[in-house]
Amino acid sequence: MARFELKLPKMGESVAEATITNWLKNVGDTIEMDEAVLEIATDKVDSEVPSEVAGTLVEILFNVDDVVQVGQTIAIIETEGGNAEVAPVAKAEAPIAVAEVAQTVESAKEAVTSADFSNSEKFFSPLVKNIAKEEGISLAELESINGTGKDGRVNKEDILNYIKTRGNQPVVAATPVVEAVKAAPVTTAPSTQAVPVSVNGGDEIVEMDRMRKLISKYMVESVQTSAHVQSFIEVDVTNIVKWRDKVKNAFEKREGEKLTFTPIFMEAVAKALKEFPGMNISVDGEFIIKRKNINLGMAAALPNGNLIVPVIKNADQLNLVGMAKAVNDLGNRAKAGKLKPDDTQGGTYTVTNVGTFGSVFGTPIINQPQVGILALGAIRKVPAVIETPEGDFIGIRQKMFLSHSYDHRVVDGALGGSFVKRVADLLESWDINREI
Repeated sequence: MARFELKLPKMGESVAEATITNWLKNVGDTIEMDEAVLEIATDKVDSEVPSEVAGTLVEILFNVDDVVQVGQTIAIIETEGGNAEVAPVAKAEAPIAVAEVAQTVESAKEAVTSADFSNSEKFFSPLVKNIAKEEGISLAELESINGTGKDGRVNKEDILNYIKTRGNQPVVAATPVVEAVKAAPVTTAPSTQAVPVSVNGGDEIVEMDRMRKLISKYMVESVQTSAHVQSFIEVDVTNIVKWRDKVKNAFEKREGEKLTFTPIFMEAVAKALKEFPGMNISVDGEFIIKRKNINLGMAAALPNGNLIVPVIKNADQLNLVGMAKAVNDLGNRAKAGKLKPDDTQGGTYTVTNVGTFGSVFGTPIINQPQVGILALGAIRKVPAVIETPEGDFIGIRQKMFLSHSYDHRVVDGALGGSFVKRVADLLESWDINREI
């Protein structure tokens, strides 16, 4: 028998941790190679962790809702053969583990005794207390930090973010604490939001799911972070509509892929970003990061009504066939819940198609830390003035609106307006005889 350590796999360059949402196997269950053992969730997507070996699950090291770091061992699987990656024998680990635990306990004791955080009714982990002690944060300050952890607890990210913006925070005066005589320990219930009560008894109260809570958090943070400004421009896409109608059947027969309008618009956006690199940037505090690659985010609606933004990497290097395949692949996997965490990372600019739902234009919210997002409106037949050498006349044209939201902290109206105008020009000058 061999013992194999099932570790949380690497899920993308910027994904360092994940939350366990569900164990699909219990201790004692038989597991086949590549069979899913548990479900995890990152900030962007949910996915499964498969087993690399066949065997029996003998130990589960984390519970549901625990946050696990990439590379950490999450379970032990006992295998029949001897070829599996053998987990180190527990006895050999014991001295190291004991030393680590002892060191952690001593650090915790030092933090608690030197800084009197024990008088707080809130729970703070030893790590948070140590950081507070090193940074000279008082108990009153620590209690004023809004926690994003379980039950509103302050975690490592919360206190580090507080330290970054500490100079901008109002000073919290430390309140002198009079130590009372300790009686029996008092257990305080975790602080949770009270469930709303239906006034008339007929309303249904439903808690947001995990992804909707994250979307809500990100949207509010974006509005509070960026100075949103919008520019709108109407585009005549008659030639594009005629061209697509002419080639779409042959394209599908040849490539096995549907040709929608989305890859055509994405190609134009990628070209415009190459000409206006000032829109292909991100903001980190008071610094501007000029992004080398053009990675287009493509907002996609999920069957459950939530939203996700998979990313087309190096979009400017794709021809129209490659763009169509990338758009269809990401869109299909998004609907099927098969996206990987890396599929949603690294975006430098985002496009959202509000016209899918009949909207003419919109005011989309920027996907942080990007500085722009383009909304594609519905294509409509409208009467329009057509200029010819013989004079002007009224005709029926296919038109749509482009709605460009950009961050006025770093993008002025000249750049924001010129960029969306360039996208419009590329679309209006479409060659109706283009080969694909």
